Amino acid sequence: MTEITDDLPARLLHEEHAGWRAIVEGRGGEHYQRSMTRDALMVVDGAMLGRDEVMAAFRSVPPWESYELHEPAVIRLGDRAGIVVYRAVARRGDDSVNLRMSTTYLYDDGAWHVAAHQQTPA
Repeated sequence: MTEITDDLPARLLHEEHAGWRAIVEGRGGEHYQRSMTRDALMVVDGAMLGRDEVMAAFRSVPPWESYELHEPAVIRLGDRAGIVVYRAVARRGDDSVNLRMSTTYLYDDGAWHVAAHQQTPA
């Protein structure tokens, strides 16, 4: 069993950056297919997506070229869960988005998994 310790913020921010790096590298769908729990959902503008829909959504758009995370905060939820909350700025060519994000992580079977993700235009 892994206990939540003072390194939880660093650990969960590391997980969040790993997801963004996968998106920038064009592997976002594969990353989240692997890292989401079976019943996880992503709530995005106009949609609620399960694992299969997330994979399809990433296939249907070009990857972001860069991202920045701002104002991160981590909320502890017991000894095996936490929420990362932050503002993200992502860019692709002349297109950019500014979003408020939250990702709920659960620790299970030796790894952190996305249980829920929400994004809202900032």
